[in-house]
Amino acid sequence: MNRPILYIAITNHGFGHAARTASVAATIQKLCPEVLLIMVTTAPRWLLECYIDGDFIHRPRAFDLGVVQADSLKMDKEATLTKLRDIKKQQNSLIASEVNFIRQNRVQLILADVPFLAPVFAKAAGIPCWMMSNFGWDLVYRDWGGEFVPIADWISECYRESDRWFRLPFHEPLQAFPHIIDVGLTGGTPRYSADEIRSIWGITAPQDKTILLTFGGLGLQQIPYEKLRHFPDWQFIVFDQTAPDLANFIKIHDRKYRPVDFMPVCSRVISKPGYGTFAEATLLDIPVVTITRDDFAEAAFLVEGLKNYNTHQILTPQELFNGNWEFLHQPMQPAKQTQPIAKDGNQAIAQTIINYLHTQKT
Repeated sequence: MNRPILYIAITNHGFGHAARTASVAATIQKLCPEVLLIMVTTAPRWLLECYIDGDFIHRPRAFDLGVVQADSLKMDKEATLTKLRDIKKQQNSLIASEVNFIRQNRVQLILADVPFLAPVFAKAAGIPCWMMSNFGWDLVYRDWGGEFVPIADWISECYRESDRWFRLPFHEPLQAFPHIIDVGLTGGTPRYSADEIRSIWGITAPQDKTILLTFGGLGLQQIPYEKLRHFPDWQFIVFDQTAPDLANFIKIHDRKYRPVDFMPVCSRVISKPGYGTFAEATLLDIPVVTITRDDFAEAAFLVEGLKNYNTHQILTPQELFNGNWEFLHQPMQPAKQTQPIAKDGNQAIAQTIINYLHTQKT
């Protein structure tokens, strides 16, 4: 009997999309080990293996770029526009190459988060493309105006070719997309107990004085680490290998550990706006401190979602980067909504995909 084959295309931007999609892929694999996963992304294999325990095929291909960035906040719009125009020029050869691969490997379904060419591949190959995201790249580019508007229009047209859209929480309206299905939060879950994490990494501070600093795969250059010397009885967990070696820092250098693995030992997470961090913290009921961000349209929806469903503290960039961090002594704000948010996104998407693949067996 032929194995069901799922092609999973992931946007070429940072680590967040790869991590959240790999969480869904891992759930598919656990529920139905016979499904062959083809992970199509330029994200490193070690990152995917942090989420997916079993075998998968890694096809390193880029069909979009998100935004060209020096770090997790500094964006190069000019370089982004140039590369988007290059992709538009090359789209026919990109499509032809992937259609050939999809047919040769008898792929039955594409799941995409959210490279806009994926629905076009699928249509040309004669198979469905289901997408999952809380936003589309057309939202971000359209907000920048000017020469990005025709690019955004092109991307919207590509997205309209999709057959189904799993709309994640903390989302933009996505009203232009057909067949929207709302699902709960997605994300990874800790692989270790809180006691194991404390023991392995020598975390001795009480939970209320243990803080996770996480700013995505690109990190941040302007975090005022030196100011954290003034909190000697606190412990700060950081993944940034360029951070100074302060006595109250625990630098995580082993790639098999992920930010979500440390969340249960922390009283809060300090992060830039990002779906993956917000979702995983909210899944675990860990409060989040974050900043406003006016230059990236997705951020407003993320921050609003965080306010609604998690204990939070919203800072200005000035307060985080130039302040004295006295906000650590200030109370957090409770979630605005009294109804809890659905937390079954991994399972809901995975089961729907498995059900479809079972109908394709011959």
